[in-house]
Amino acid sequence: MCEGSHTGQSGCHCMGGRLRGMIQPRLLLSLAQKNSHGYELMEILSQEGDSPDPGSLYRALRSLEEDGLVCSSWNTSNAGPARRVYELTDLGLDYLHTWVVDIRKTRQKLDDFLAEYQNRFPEGRS
Repeated sequence: MCEGSHTGQSGCHCMGGRLRGMIQPRLLLSLAQKNSHGYELMEILSQEGDSPDPGSLYRALRSLEEDGLVCSSWNTSNAGPARRVYELTDLGLDYLHTWVVDIRKTRQKLDDFLAEYQNRFPEGRS
């Protein structure tokens, strides 16, 4: 989104096309599809265009676990070091459904905004 065309000392204040606050629903949806360990979740998010730093990812997983939305256990059956495997709980699935309702409402607000913008600036920048 930002092409570095800003001048002055204030720098860029663009979000660069990133959607903030989407790590939790992305993790819940990924875990609804398959129980996974942290590194695997990091790879999934990276493939989808989100690349949270490992600290943010594990803080999010810890927070989801504290809230009872995911649970974890140590997997020692594979060769190599033990890995903590995360699993979606029933409460987590309910919360995922709630996220989807909120995301749909947000999408509708964004669509309304863009339609209003298009009416005001028919030849506006994309």
